[in-house]
Amino acid sequence: MKKVFLFVFLSVLFVSCKTTQLTSNAKASKGVKVEEIVKGHNDNFKDFSTLSIRTDVKYQDIKNRQSISADIRIKKDEIIWINIKFLGFPVAKALITPTKVSYYEKVNGTYFEGDFILLSNWLGTGLDFEKVQNLLLGKALDEISKEVFVSQIVENMYQLSEKKPKDIQKQYTFEAGRFLLKKELITQVAEEKSLEINYISHTLIDDHIFPKEMNIKASQKNEVSIDVEYKKVEINPEITFPFSIPDNYEQVEIKQQ
Repeated sequence: MKKVFLFVFLSVLFVSCKTTQLTSNAKASKGVKVEEIVKGHNDNFKDFSTLSIRTDVKYQDIKNRQSISADIRIKKDEIIWINIKFLGFPVAKALITPTKVSYYEKVNGTYFEGDFILLSNWLGTGLDFEKVQNLLLGKALDEISKEVFVSQIVENMYQLSEKKPKDIQKQYTFEAGRFLLKKELITQVAEEKSLEINYISHTLIDDHIFPKEMNIKASQKNEVSIDVEYKKVEINPEITFPFSIPDNYEQVEIKQQ
């Protein structure tokens, strides 16, 4: 269960009861430049101050299969707060800021406080606050406008790959209508690690586009799969971020893999 709690708070997104599901029959065209794809993707993201999210998550690895719900609150660029529930009861809580990751879980009475090594180890790729926030918003993890890509058309979608692949190889797939991110693949070939994020569907909420369903597959020594269904989102609500580690909990030490 502890592994489940650690992983779930990375993997949550949202949809509200007042939504329009986005569908597109557009087909990719050879005349579209990489710069247009990148700009079109980045233009999808409207500014906000806060988000309040409810979501259901199904987690599976070689030993565990769990269904968990999570409440997420975001203060843009400052705080990500996650409250994880099992069968309706709170079992773990996490607080992520640009400089620190903290979490505690009630089943084993343990907690963690430190940098992003925890998240990076579990997903098998380097993470920071911005990348975690981007994952939740359905945005490419890295700032793709600063990278050089080659484009090809795959199944009527645009697939961007790095022009000069490095030790960490990145590939992005966008649909042709609004340039919504459909798949992101990050591979560390030498270390036999990969992270694949699939955004299955998207929704429009008050002129903001969010993912509706997603799947994350992280492969290292074993494979972890997480399916996420986004139940509700409120844009710019007044929210708080209560977080306090109980005094008698045992600290968990995480080492770089």
